[in-house]
Amino acid sequence: MSAQEVVVVTEPEYRKAEDAFLAAAGRGLRCLCAPHPEEQLAGVVREHGARHAILGVEKYEEELYAALPAGGVLARFGVGFDGLDLARATAAGLYCTNTPGVLDRSVAEHTLALMLAAARNVCGRENRVVGAELAGLKLAVIGCGAIGCRVAAIASRGLGMNVTGCEVRDLDVAAMKREHGFGDVVEEFEEAVDGADFVSLHLPLVDATRGFLNASRIAAIPPGAWLLNTARGGLVDEEALHAALSTGQLAGAALDVTVHEPYEPVAAGADLRELPNTIMTPHVGSSTVQACRRMAARSLENVLLARSGEHSQMDLLNPEVLEHRIEEKRT
Repeated sequence: MSAQEVVVVTEPEYRKAEDAFLAAAGRGLRCLCAPHPEEQLAGVVREHGARHAILGVEKYEEELYAALPAGGVLARFGVGFDGLDLARATAAGLYCTNTPGVLDRSVAEHTLALMLAAARNVCGRENRVVGAELAGLKLAVIGCGAIGCRVAAIASRGLGMNVTGCEVRDLDVAAMKREHGFGDVVEEFEEAVDGADFVSLHLPLVDATRGFLNASRIAAIPPGAWLLNTARGGLVDEEALHAALSTGQLAGAALDVTVHEPYEPVAAGADLRELPNTIMTPHVGSSTVQACRRMAARSLENVLLARSGEHSQMDLLNPEVLEHRIEEKRT
């Protein structure tokens, strides 16, 4: 093993925490800024003999997995990992990681910023001058993971909102109320959004949740409510959302994530940007100075843990790779 291992970092992520990546040289890692498209990224990996890659949200499907050597790390600079093919990575003997926990506050604060912008018409795209106070209004939090819980705590304790959570996992409801300010936590979406003024999505994007917010679930949201999405664009049927916003079935939508990023409409005549009741930001919920530094540090830590063989301490997304590599060594 060389004294200094090469780590390629996709350019947008490198620029967000350049100081942290440069400082990694002191820990035996040489971080190189590289283009994010897969073919170009794989080319840089091969050219410099890189063992690891730190990646953004783009989808990586084939070439990168063949370019990196077994035992390397594919580290997501963030939490969502729908851009990674975990099965392909496992077959190639690559460790996939993410950075849980380090961006929760930033995404939660951005969610509240979008909600405040909607309530006070900060974007000024509608013909109204009278806003609304959030105290006493109902927020439905769909998905009560770490970010959803932070949103609930800020909304209930900081803004005086009534918060109902929706979660299919078996949770200690009394603890959720006590620790995070939920008024209630229920399993059914329709029950959670009943009477809601705002509906905020905080689900992971997996096969079971893709297109979760379809036309029928949108119809269950009360007229006059706003949809917030700082999770993943693929959770929403954007054609159905466009129809609901166009007809006034929903008051509005505030979106930090979309199906296609950069944004493009999913269908002709369904351009969300053309609607006066849509607020859109370009997937910047986790892009704060503090969160980017933490994501860089955690990504690099996962690489170092892999190098030292401390796999149990890694934020492994594909723990089955451990057994796969043991079997490889046996054969």
